Amino acid sequence: MRDVAIIGVGCTKFGELWDSSFRDIFVKAGVSALEDAHMHGEKVDAMYIGNMSGGRFIEQEHIGALIADYSGLATLHIPATRVEAACASGGLALRQGVLAVASGYHDIVVVGGAEKMTDVGVDTATDALAAAADREWEGIMGATFPGLYGMIARLHMHKYGTTREHLAAAAVKNHRNGSMNERAQFQNEITIDDVLGSQMVADPLRVLDCSPITDGAAAVILAPAEIATRYTDTPVYVKASAQASGTISLHDRKDITTLDASVWAGRRAFKMAGLAPKDIDLVEVHDCFTIAEICAIEDLDFVPKGEGGKATLEGMTAIGGSIPVNTSGGLKACGHPVGATGVKQAVEITEQLRGTAGKRQVNGAEVGMTHNVGGSGATAVVHIFSRNR
Repeated sequence: MRDVAIIGVGCTKFGELWDSSFRDIFVKAGVSALEDAHMHGEKVDAMYIGNMSGGRFIEQEHIGALIADYSGLATLHIPATRVEAACASGGLALRQGVLAVASGYHDIVVVGGAEKMTDVGVDTATDALAAAADREWEGIMGATFPGLYGMIARLHMHKYGTTREHLAAAAVKNHRNGSMNERAQFQNEITIDDVLGSQMVADPLRVLDCSPITDGAAAVILAPAEIATRYTDTPVYVKASAQASGTISLHDRKDITTLDASVWAGRRAFKMAGLAPKDIDLVEVHDCFTIAEICAIEDLDFVPKGEGGKATLEGMTAIGGSIPVNTSGGLKACGHPVGATGVKQAVEITEQLRGTAGKRQVNGAEVGMTHNVGGSGATAVVHIFSRNR
């Protein structure tokens, strides 16, 4: 297997992009990534596109062909493949691209993720997202994702003494980071009192505990490590790519406060990279809800089980803390266009390892991680990246 490097990145602004279509935002991200890699589309061997629910959000299927066509690559007849794994679609698309280059099957691969979620009403969007859960045993019974994660939060509070302030601290920290990210959907800082006083969604989760409905796209260019410096002076190397599955329904889990897929994907990634949690300088985790970030840093062994809330409130996960988490603002503040999120995480880590993250830069960052979850934890994809090959 060959070593793989990221040689170019691109990302749109996230938010309610009323004046741009689905194809517009993807092409913008893809062109930005190609320009960043100083290459033309003729060099591309294959494309993998993360997209959860184009059919529901924009009534468009056949996403791979659509993107190839409107990227100007259809005449080159390159293979373009849509990848779906609910909210982990982007992360899984990245993994497919990494495997394609590592295997030697392709040399230059574009990995993108895109979702246009605001063209439908809130009820339709909520129902589309609920399809990432077990429709027969959860969705039909009325369970929404805020409801499912609300149950996780309530049990975490019962078992470990996690408080509403602990949950709110994750949102406050991510909004602070988002205020320094020009791409973020929300660039306003908030307080713990703001979170505690916001509208209840699914007890104990309130509006400011929840990631928003978002439009956006992101893209990265992958190449074999041995040729990466032909295109960039600052390649970022993929040290590990791991995926794991878990039960799709909460009721089939032995402990709903632990996402087993995250645990196993994390362990496999650390083993593949020959690293441990203490070696990671920063991590982008899947904070679709504040409790999800707390569970993630526990499941990835950055803190002991049950101590994620306390660690967040005490500043351990802030920029300047011992393990900065979600420097981009995370899903909570940067936004969560579900098919794009996993790729956006890789863009953020790449910019951090290049030292180009501006006001949110983590000083001396050399090794970073991304963690992307599908549904309530049935899929988890973890990548580890390094400045050094």
